Amino acid sequence: MKIFFSPKTQNHSPKTFISRGHVIESPERAERADILRTAAKNAGHTITEIFSEHHHSALDIHDEAYISFLKNGWQQWSILDGSSKEIIPNVHPGRNMNANPSAIVSAAGYYQADTACPIGEKTWEGAKASADTVIAAASYLLDRHKNNEHENFVYSLCRPPGHHAYADQAGGFCFLNNCAIAANFFLKQGLTKIAILDVDVHHGNGTQGIFYERSDVLTVSLHGDPSEYYPFFAGYEEEVGLANGKNFNINFPLSRGTADIEYMRVLQKALRKIKDFKPQILIIALGLDASEEDPLAFLALTTKGFLELGKVIASAKLPTIIVQEGGYISPILGDNLTATLKGFENNR
Repeated sequence: MKIFFSPKTQNHSPKTFISRGHVIESPERAERADILRTAAKNAGHTITEIFSEHHHSALDIHDEAYISFLKNGWQQWSILDGSSKEIIPNVHPGRNMNANPSAIVSAAGYYQADTACPIGEKTWEGAKASADTVIAAASYLLDRHKNNEHENFVYSLCRPPGHHAYADQAGGFCFLNNCAIAANFFLKQGLTKIAILDVDVHHGNGTQGIFYERSDVLTVSLHGDPSEYYPFFAGYEEEVGLANGKNFNINFPLSRGTADIEYMRVLQKALRKIKDFKPQILIIALGLDASEEDPLAFLALTTKGFLELGKVIASAKLPTIIVQEGGYISPILGDNLTATLKGFENNR
């Protein structure tokens, strides 16, 4: 499989993660990409490295003021007396607070949904490189789609991930929403119907939010039950979209410990919804954190389960871009990626 990757994504190297009140090392560190890239290379996949920036209008899926914060926030933060090496908000505008942010401390609370998305000196470079990677992969796929090429699929090795990023807010390790950027790219190139299937263990709340009132992008997500798992405040079955987007958002919350057989049953159901929509392109938000051995484990997919997951997704027979989301460091992280890619290729 053709794989796109930018070494510049490694410029984002977060140090801090607050979990249940404890300050620990972030699970979303640069080593993840090294493991995934090495595993893919050893499995015989072709890796194309992205070095140039893509100043593409697909980024306009995000709010201009939010982009400015990501670009310039750290410089403002770093000159504060006693500031840390990463922007980590300590106050968020709650439901009873309505004023617009002015100081950098208030901007941090406004634009960062939680403490899991610290911004360092080179975070913007890494997040932008992740978006560059998905745009390059999407461009490749679109060319193959237009030329009716048989091998019409590609994998974008993105990090930091993106599916928790809203149009105007970072969260859950995510800054720029790579899947939304890819969908926006395809639509701007003249396509009219895109489907996003999110198989990360966490609900893709940012992706849902971006397209919640739209009918040109179908968003479907399988994820751990948000009543007891991040992101907690989104991802419920009754969230089906609003206005023009009503019935174009589909959530499948899964119980803790859901394993291969039950997961594939629900995945087949999700694929039927996607086939009924008849999209021109399928975007897969691939979270390997559904693994039974992931450090953030909630579901219990085995490596054989990821092989089957790849097969089921491929059965849609759609032009497909697989975009890396979560999946954190475990002894089988690389095995789970190569199993997914193998399952997909074997069924195409």
